Amino acid sequence: MGPLDITDKKILNLLQKNSGQSIKEIADKIGLSVSPTYERIKQLERAGVILGYVALLDKSKIEKELVAVCNIKLKEHSQSTLSKFEKAIVKFDEVMEVLCLSGDVDYSIKVVTKDMKSYQDFIMHKISSVENIANVQSYFMIKEIKSTTAFKLI
Repeated sequence: MGPLDITDKKILNLLQKNSGQSIKEIADKIGLSVSPTYERIKQLERAGVILGYVALLDKSKIEKELVAVCNIKLKEHSQSTLSKFEKAIVKFDEVMEVLCLSGDVDYSIKVVTKDMKSYQDFIMHKISSVENIANVQSYFMIKEIKSTTAFKLI
């Protein structure tokens, strides 16, 4: 698949806003018939542009209201220790994102739990079991100003 054209970008913008809309609804909005719209979506899926479809949930309605960003420094930085850390950290259900960073911090993780007690349990029983961590510094979300998963394409 070559570069995305304007029609692909329109389709992707619409799917990012609401992936549950029908092919017919998308086709009507972009001015194509259903069949070519369907084929374009399938081509975007096959090419790996569309990785999957998800439902976005309201954290407060599923008892996941405490959000923390943890900056983690490691003791050692060999390829094997970095790989071990990454394999361990992604296994925890509370960890929503893991970013490998340059600078003073090696990793930043986004952790979501029910409350402070649940977060403390996560730190004490899960993070503390991961080898090679030198330091964990936690920052807690006070208010979410913007949260999006959508890329602006056009």
